[in-house]
Amino acid sequence: MTNNANHSISDIVQTLVLNAPLQKVWDAVATADGIAAWFMPNDFQPIAGQAFTIHSPYGDSPCMVKEIDPPNRLVFGWGKDWTITFSLKDLEGKTEFTLIHAGWSEDTVTEFGEAHTIVRDRMNQGWDSSVLPKLKAYVEA
Repeated sequence: MTNNANHSISDIVQTLVLNAPLQKVWDAVATADGIAAWFMPNDFQPIAGQAFTIHSPYGDSPCMVKEIDPPNRLVFGWGKDWTITFSLKDLEGKTEFTLIHAGWSEDTVTEFGEAHTIVRDRMNQGWDSSVLPKLKAYVEA
């Protein structure tokens, strides 16, 4: 048996409670228009196995819908390494939203040439200080 020198780095996991009903949050995280409003432009379609593109400031990133379970869970591959999971839980008029950004490795660089060890912290801060607050503002408006 071979030993892969793939040293994983912990997933980014962030959970927040949104003052919005489950369906409104689902529509924000599982439609192209919703995702574009708080994250990035895209051509997402809510179909398992469907390829789509996220248009980031660093360039276009190929994505693939891996799992979709409306209105509770969306999983998609992002770029060559990452898996993004959005999990939603109904809290009687509010919604618990959990983001998991997985696929980090000490031995890997992104398709844009940056080491995961550097990008992970930047992405974690971006989710925390910019992206998820935009989601919160969008669904609570």
